[in-house]
Amino acid sequence: MNKIVPAIAAAAVLGAGAWYFSTTPGGAPGATSFQVEAQESSEADLSLVQEMSMGNPDADVTVIEYASFTCPHCRTFHDNVFDDLKENYIDSGKINFIYREVYFDRYGLWAGMVARCAGPDRYFGIADLIYERQSEWAQGEPAQIAQNLRQIGKTAGLGDDQLDACLNDAAKAQALVATYEQNAAADNIRATPSFVIDGENYSNMNYADFSAILDEKLAD
Repeated sequence: MNKIVPAIAAAAVLGAGAWYFSTTPGGAPGATSFQVEAQESSEADLSLVQEMSMGNPDADVTVIEYASFTCPHCRTFHDNVFDDLKENYIDSGKINFIYREVYFDRYGLWAGMVARCAGPDRYFGIADLIYERQSEWAQGEPAQIAQNLRQIGKTAGLGDDQLDACLNDAAKAQALVATYEQNAAADNIRATPSFVIDGENYSNMNYADFSAILDEKLAD
């Protein structure tokens, strides 16, 4: 489980006052840089960030997952638990499921921006690819990681121009970090993966424990 250290999480994402994604005109990273100066969270336009959800928005039970694309424990949850959860509770309309990104570093932020690049309808499909290939893309120097994430985007059908627009969106990057900070503080999130089930906080768990909690809440 990756622990979130309060007050310095955003600094880890943005670096010493700036966040950047480097690309060349042809899509290869490293030749030029684009910087997003760190701002106060209150200056970010949170309306730029769409909540990513699936299942039944009118369900009696809502599950919120807080996870990072660079967190190995989050990948394990998605490998071993999420598919059964999706089949038995999300696709069946029993619950409303919300996924909220946590950013420990700029790489998790880049991954989130790639996942969001094709819009909400394709978000979870691209997120699956990012988790599936985590051990491959999250290795090496920043330029290589950037290229790896771009390749995942291309595998999902995104073009270079589309990826450039998404990854160089300074306002969106700032809004994503500010939204993460606000949500994590409101729900008292200290580690990933963490879950808020109908307002109650839970740590990482296996499918048997997760389903038992959901069944109990659905029976109320």
